[in-house]
Amino acid sequence: MTRDYGAELDALRTQMAAIESMVRALAGKDEIPAVVPGADRSDNELVVQGGGTDSCAIYVSGYYRTGNHTVRLEPQEKGSAELLDLNRAKAAKVLSALGHKQRLDLLLEVWNEPLTGTELVERLNMGTTGQLYHHLKALTGADLLKQEERGGRYTIPAHRRFPVLQLMSAVSDLIDTSDYIDMTEARNEAGNYLGEGTKEGYDPHQLLWAVVSNTVQEHRAGYCTEMGIYLHDDGGATVADNGRGIPIRLLPQTGQPSVQSVMTKLDQFNDPMKSFFAPGADKGMSIAVVNALSRSLSVEIRRDGGIYRQDYRFGIPQTGLMTVGVSNETGTSITFKPEPELFAGSFDKGKIEEQVQQLREACPGLRIHIQ
Repeated sequence: MTRDYGAELDALRTQMAAIESMVRALAGKDEIPAVVPGADRSDNELVVQGGGTDSCAIYVSGYYRTGNHTVRLEPQEKGSAELLDLNRAKAAKVLSALGHKQRLDLLLEVWNEPLTGTELVERLNMGTTGQLYHHLKALTGADLLKQEERGGRYTIPAHRRFPVLQLMSAVSDLIDTSDYIDMTEARNEAGNYLGEGTKEGYDPHQLLWAVVSNTVQEHRAGYCTEMGIYLHDDGGATVADNGRGIPIRLLPQTGQPSVQSVMTKLDQFNDPMKSFFAPGADKGMSIAVVNALSRSLSVEIRRDGGIYRQDYRFGIPQTGLMTVGVSNETGTSITFKPEPELFAGSFDKGKIEEQVQQLREACPGLRIHIQ
């Protein structure tokens, strides 16, 4: 058996750093020992011992392999005061250099191999070299890229590789929130989706029609023959159908179930030709928009022999995709409650029946009932 002595040494150093931190805390009674990778903790909580001002420390250790070589980062500690007292102008320069998708594309393209400007233009389909050099200037100015010689290939400086990896690691912890930021923006710009409202608020029926339109699309695709609309005493509603059921498979890119992408990505599944448009609205309403504008929403899916459920609040998942039963049927049920701060009044059964009658005439093969 081959032992990785470097990894063992890193682990030992990390453990020693943890012990040292705890000793300092016990001696001073005014520090907060940070959670250290490898320490015997089952969760990521901070252990508070004594009072004093807030403080924390980040412990960093790592390695990456390149070819036949392994490069290791010596374990190091950075305190919160040091991290939060960075030169803000320089920090902003580095962050702005990466705050553009094409710049990030450039950086990641040269991660594995040095490339010339011409090769980068071809790989990224940038069209013009002028566009390329505009972004390269920002990256080289932040010392994230360097050119081997004039007209030569671009590479990432060796001393920048670990910091770039650390930055990407931090981004990976934040990236899961990006969909939910979009959800907040959707609520702040609700008028783009809902059209004109009154002083009291927007019409909650617009959310219902958007959910119903998904079932109508499933029917027109040949997979749904029945839809039920259920109105609840708490101001919510359920739309249920016997279509195929929203897909539940895990997406390889994110590891999340497909249904979660459908319910949280505002634009990905928003086909302008199929989306519901409220009168006077600028943007179509996908099911993700309904999710963002609802105080609570639950989706239940019947397919692949099982029944699956996921709950949301203001568009943010509150649970993973749970298996809650077995069934040979297929279909989707969506239960939602409009956000009362946005919407005025409650659902009107008479108004719904009027709209449903029009749907029955337009889709004679779709049985619709209201309860």
